[in-house]
Amino acid sequence: MDSSQLKNKQGGKRLYNALCFSIKGIKAAWKSEAAFREEICLAVVMVPCALWLSVPLVEKILLISVVILVLVTELLNSAIESVVDRIGSEIHPLSGQAKDVGSAAVMFTLFLCAGVWIAILLQHFSN
Repeated sequence: MDSSQLKNKQGGKRLYNALCFSIKGIKAAWKSEAAFREEICLAVVMVPCALWLSVPLVEKILLISVVILVLVTELLNSAIESVVDRIGSEIHPLSGQAKDVGSAAVMFTLFLCAGVWIAILLQHFSN
């Protein structure tokens, strides 16, 4: 089956296929990416903590959203790394640049997550 056959699906079948491919991607990231496993473990702790905190609903949503954003960015970074590795094993400046930029995106997202959590927790516990 070529890729065009996968794209011609419609309706429920397309949604089902998209869900299956997404689950397959999450499993692949879990299996091959230590950073993703670590971030998932943090999310398993942080999301319930966000729900447990007695902060306004908007702040709960923000706390959870930045955690999910870290996971999304890590998945995109892993995809970039996989594509670069698929293209070839030789060292090329653009391959290194693509991987470095993906890594920088994860770093900025982690900083954002930490900043949001610190700001909300400081505000919550200073009252």
